[in-house]
Amino acid sequence: QVQLVESGGGLVQAGGSLRLICAPSGSIFSINAMGWYRQAPGKQRELVATIISGGKINYADSVKGRFTISRDSAKNTVYLQMNSLKPEDTAVYYCNARKIYSDSASVDYWGQGTQVTVSS
Repeated sequence: QVQLVESGGGLVQAGGSLRLICAPSGSIFSINAMGWYRQAPGKQRELVATIISGGKINYADSVKGRFTISRDSAKNTVYLQMNSLKPEDTAVYYCNARKIYSDSASVDYWGQGTQVTVSS
């Protein structure tokens, strides 16, 4: 099992910045990818950014140029720096860790979520 603890959410005005932190613990061996997803009220959970072992990074188009995901391999910690925040970024942000066992088999672990609210 992998436990994920998120921190860093909060209330910020439009144009402001926040940094989210995700610290995994437990069976962190063989985590292949980590990332951030978000879910706004009445909407489906969506990918924000992911970082894969080896360094490949993916961003949602809506956050490119504003958000930066990074990983401290020594601490197994993942960060999401969010700049130029917009009201539409308001959501619960979830940390994700994925173990990939084959092309068709993987396991996802989720944090409890942290609320990000951007006021206009």
